[in-house]
Amino acid sequence: MKPLNIAILGCGTVGGGVAQILTQQKELLSKRAGREINLKVIAELKPQAAIERFGLDQKFFEHNSIGEILDDPDIDIVIETMGGKSDFVHNTCLEVLKRGKNLVTANKALLAERGADIFQLAADNKLQLGYEAAVCGAIPIIKGIKECFTGDVIESVSGIMNGTSNYILTQMQEKGLDFGAALKLAQENGYAEADPSLDLNGGDASHKLILLLKLAFGLTVSMDELSRTGIQFITKNDMDFAKEINASIKLICFAKLVDNQVYAMVRPMAVKNDNTLSNVNYAVNAVRLDGKYSKTHFLIGKGAGSTETAMSIVSDIVFIARHGEVPAYNEEAKYTLGDSKKLSFPYLISFKTNNLPGTTGVITTAIGNQGINIETVGHNRLDDQNGIADFPIETEECTLEAIEKAVAEIRKLKGDLLIDEPKIIPILH
Repeated sequence: MKPLNIAILGCGTVGGGVAQILTQQKELLSKRAGREINLKVIAELKPQAAIERFGLDQKFFEHNSIGEILDDPDIDIVIETMGGKSDFVHNTCLEVLKRGKNLVTANKALLAERGADIFQLAADNKLQLGYEAAVCGAIPIIKGIKECFTGDVIESVSGIMNGTSNYILTQMQEKGLDFGAALKLAQENGYAEADPSLDLNGGDASHKLILLLKLAFGLTVSMDELSRTGIQFITKNDMDFAKEINASIKLICFAKLVDNQVYAMVRPMAVKNDNTLSNVNYAVNAVRLDGKYSKTHFLIGKGAGSTETAMSIVSDIVFIARHGEVPAYNEEAKYTLGDSKKLSFPYLISFKTNNLPGTTGVITTAIGNQGINIETVGHNRLDDQNGIADFPIETEECTLEAIEKAVAEIRKLKGDLLIDEPKIIPILH
C-alpha cells in the first residue's frame, strides 16, 4: 500500500506538536495505520523559528507554499493548524477538499461559525474531515460519539469544555478570590490570554458545543441561536451561595433531547457536589454523555496544550490511513432546537436589592405566584456602607420563563427594590 503523505499548514504550537509526533513516532504510527505515515511538507511563514523550536528537519520546509501543496497530487491529507476563521483559512480548507485531499483541523471557531460548506463538501467528495482536536483537546469525544456510540441514541451531552474559565472559577472557589484576582492569576500562569474574551464570555465553549450538537443530534446551530452566558459576572458571593447549597459554580455546556427537541445552552451552573463535574477543577475538561441504552459516561482530561491537541490530530491521521476510503457518516437532523427558557431546572437566584423592609415577602410572593416552589432562602450578604444586599433563593424545578415573569412582577410591586437584573443560575444535579 502506498505511503500516506501529509502536509501541515502552519507550524505554531499545535502544528509543531503534530510534526514532532509524526517524525518521532513514525515507525509506530505506520504499524498502527497499516501503511507508512509520511510527513512530506510544512507550510510556515517563519520556517527557521519552527525548525529551532521543534527540532525539525530543514527538508520539510523546502517547498512550502500552500499553492504547491494544493497542486501536489501525492499529498493525501492536509493538516490545517493556521487557526482563525478568516476568508483565507476558510477558502484554503475548501480548496483542500476540492482537490480531493482529506482535511484535518483543530479549528473549532472556523468549523462552528463557517463550517457548513466544509462539512458538506467533504461529504459530497467522499472525503474524511477530521476534527477530533477541535473539541476538548486530548479527550476523544468526537470519535467517541462517531464510533463508540453508533449503537446508541445520545440523549444528553454536558460538560466543562473551557479550561481557562474552569481555572478561574476554581481559584475563586478554593481561595476565595474575586473574579479580577482569579483572572490575573490565570494570565500569570499561562491559562488565560492577554485578551481572554472568548473564554470568559462563553464563546470558545459555544464553538465546541455547536460541533457536538451537529455530531450527536445532526443540528446546525449558529452562535446567535445558541443561548450563552459567560462567567465575567460571577462574584465571590455567588460562590458562597453555591457552597451553602452543596454546589460549585462551573461554566457548563449543556444539551438535552426532550420530545424531539434539543435544548442547548452555555452558562454558569451551580453543580451539586454529587455530580462528577463538580469535582473537575483547574484547567481540566470533562464531558458527560448520556445514552438511551448505555446510560452515563464521563470523559475527563486535558482540553488544550501543544502535544495534547497534536495527539488528537495524529489520531485522525491514523484513522484516515486505515479507513479513509470509507466516507464519514454525517448525522442527519432529526430534531429541532428548543427554547432553553422552557426547560426546567432548579435555580439559584441572587437578587441585588436596596435594604428595604418587606424585601423577603415581596420576592417570595412574586415567585410563588408563578407556581415556583422555594427550596431554600439563603442568608443575605449586606453591604452596610451602601445599604445594598445580595439575597439568594434556591428554587425547585421551574422554567427560566417563569422566573422572568416573577422578576417582572417584583419590579411592578416595588420598583425601587431591585438594583440590577437578578443573577439566575441553573442548578445541575
